[in-house]
Amino acid sequence: MKKIDIQAKYDVFADYFEKTMPVAESELKFMNPYQLLVAVILSAQCTDKRVNMTTPSFFERFPNAVSLSEASQDEVYQLIKSISYPNNKAKNLIGMAKGLVQDFGGVVPDNIDDLQKLPGVGRKTANVVVAVAFDKPAMPVDTHVFRVSARIGLSKDAKTPLETEKQLVAHFPREILSKAHHWLILHGRYVCLARKPKCAGCGIKDICDFYQKNGKKVC
Repeated sequence: MKKIDIQAKYDVFADYFEKTMPVAESELKFMNPYQLLVAVILSAQCTDKRVNMTTPSFFERFPNAVSLSEASQDEVYQLIKSISYPNNKAKNLIGMAKGLVQDFGGVVPDNIDDLQKLPGVGRKTANVVVAVAFDKPAMPVDTHVFRVSARIGLSKDAKTPLETEKQLVAHFPREILSKAHHWLILHGRYVCLARKPKCAGCGIKDICDFYQKNGKKVC
């Protein structure tokens, strides 16, 4: 493969997915920002499929931040015990709801700084809510985005999610940031798998650093 500069790599990536995946959305099921925030907190180190199986009964019992803020930890635990780390997540969900009620009138804020003031809400979660619930330009970096962007060569020598986020934000056009986030997640979830990436069926292998170096041997 002839080497291309980093911006050209981004351009090829974006052009490919614009053509093959023009609609890219979260696989979490939600009806409003509150539900999305709960679902994203639950999704940490857990599959979206499992979260989607759990949230209907959760939202029936706790339809808003006020009801959740008044819950006991055991009550929340019983509804989410099939999710990874249920004790910690139950505590964080109640803390998040109390913060929403006390500081934001029960309304989910639409900016990253305010969201990160809530218990259990880190930068990745805040970015997801801003991007998905409020359709604002943001680049959440989860394990898929971190791995895939490094493999392809979209991020160079990034040691942390924040370093990866800054590089991706610098190179993707602002208007497609949120969509590009989903492209990276879905590509990592279904094609660029952690243990055995499906390089043979990958449409961007020609610009992928990992494939050019290792793929012909291990994919």
